[in-house]
Amino acid sequence: MKLYYIGILKNESKPAYELCVEKDLSSYSRFTRENYGEFMSLFSKTVAERTKPGQRQDVEEKSYTFHAYGRTEGVAGIIITDADYPALVAHQLLSKVVDEFLSRYPRSSFSSPKPPTLPLPQLKEYIEKYQDPQQADSILKIQKELDETKIVLHKTIESVLERGEKIDSLVEKSDGLSAQSKMFYKQAKSQNSCCTIM
Repeated sequence: MKLYYIGILKNESKPAYELCVEKDLSSYSRFTRENYGEFMSLFSKTVAERTKPGQRQDVEEKSYTFHAYGRTEGVAGIIITDADYPALVAHQLLSKVVDEFLSRYPRSSFSSPKPPTLPLPQLKEYIEKYQDPQQADSILKIQKELDETKIVLHKTIESVLERGEKIDSLVEKSDGLSAQSKMFYKQAKSQNSCCTIM
């Protein structure tokens, strides 16, 4: 699972414009990183332009998924991940990033036709933290712990059942042993009855 891009784009007019962006292109070779970065910017603008205010959508393109969240303030949040990245976590992060951006920058700060780049330092932290969605999302983390607990519980139940089978065979053997013990007792009693010690 990989998170490649987090961006806030102005999308109330075409073309969409990147207001703040953070990319993680470390998984690409040094020679192709710039090309992949341009591809991500281009597709993010296209997806942002097609995302209506209040709409959430996921757009799949080859092995990438573009998660988009349009807001009525004239911006859209875009996250690009690989296809395996959980959409729930991506949309939680989108909500968080867009809310933080809008609380920091009022609409007037990006209302000009070509607004300046508006820094949001948290994006770098988020793109690192959310590389592992199970650590970043408490629900996924709890689900993973539950799955691990379930596996341990199944193993414990299986070992108890194996022990139960062993105990059953011991009980059967002890029942057989009991019958032999009773027979031995009767024979010993009958042999001892002939000889009385005075």
